[in-house]
Amino acid sequence: MSYEARYYQKEVANKVKCLLCPHNCLIGNHKAGICLARQNEEGVLYALTYGELTSYAVDPVEKKPLYNFYPGTKVFSIGSWGCNLKCTFCQNWQTSQQKSVTEHYEKEEIITLAKESNSIGIAYTYNEPLIGYEFVFDVCCLAHENNLKNVLVTNGFINEEPLTEILPYIDAMNIDLKAFSNEFYVKVCAGQLAPVLKTIKQAKAAGIHVELTTLIIPGLNDEKDIESIVEWVSEISVDIPLHFSRYFPQYKMSIEQTELKVLQRAYEIGKRKLKYVYMGNVPAQVGGSDTYCPKCGEKIIKRDFIDIDSSKISDGKCIYCNQKIAGCF
Repeated sequence: MSYEARYYQKEVANKVKCLLCPHNCLIGNHKAGICLARQNEEGVLYALTYGELTSYAVDPVEKKPLYNFYPGTKVFSIGSWGCNLKCTFCQNWQTSQQKSVTEHYEKEEIITLAKESNSIGIAYTYNEPLIGYEFVFDVCCLAHENNLKNVLVTNGFINEEPLTEILPYIDAMNIDLKAFSNEFYVKVCAGQLAPVLKTIKQAKAAGIHVELTTLIIPGLNDEKDIESIVEWVSEISVDIPLHFSRYFPQYKMSIEQTELKVLQRAYEIGKRKLKYVYMGNVPAQVGGSDTYCPKCGEKIIKRDFIDIDSSKISDGKCIYCNQKIAGCF
């Protein structure tokens, strides 16, 4: 617990205010913020997870999910523990909602492992990476010096100033857009919608390749939210890939799993206005994982789990009509 955190201010009586995310936690002495990973000791805020990894793996970039960013490649993926949201349906609650066993790595070791894996770069994922801002930032800077890509898989719940600082080192982001209702964010996730929307806009405006994921939960965000999300995303950019993912009961939520027809309806709504829409957590035979050229309609990336055929794209363009495919290189 020796690495001092950034983005905080000292308050009276040995309290500190964390300024990393919109919670702006006022943290008492010997206490941690809502994310669990930032703790106050005698008026100094420490980043508990600096260099501490719960796991790492070499994943298909599609697993993030990123479908339009270097399709068919591998990315070295690392994660720690903790999260600044408390989603009752959390799919990774074992590491995001509690402290977990870790192993320490220096940032130079991460770069070496990423290079040895022959991956395009490093994905910061598994738990919420931005609550471990200091280590992620340091690795990102070193990764770019070594010509490695940086990928954030995040809930997007971060304050503007730290986001502005790290964005120049980020190449791609998959941001969870959990619903289009602030009530949902407050009651189900202990968060807020507006900061997430702001993150998406800021990342896109900065030239980051952005993809979005919405986990569709029956009765909670499967009705007007879908149309609202599609409308809002289309106003930002019709090139943003949107993933509708199937919910399964997990953590504290026991609602029955999402029916396939609900995903298919969301997919159809999305395709009316957006160029790239996908379905996740569904059997391959259901479809919804392939990429189609928005101009000529030809299938240009075929996906069958980890078997990816992107041979119909050349220099980032559809080989049939020469249309530029957003995010592809």
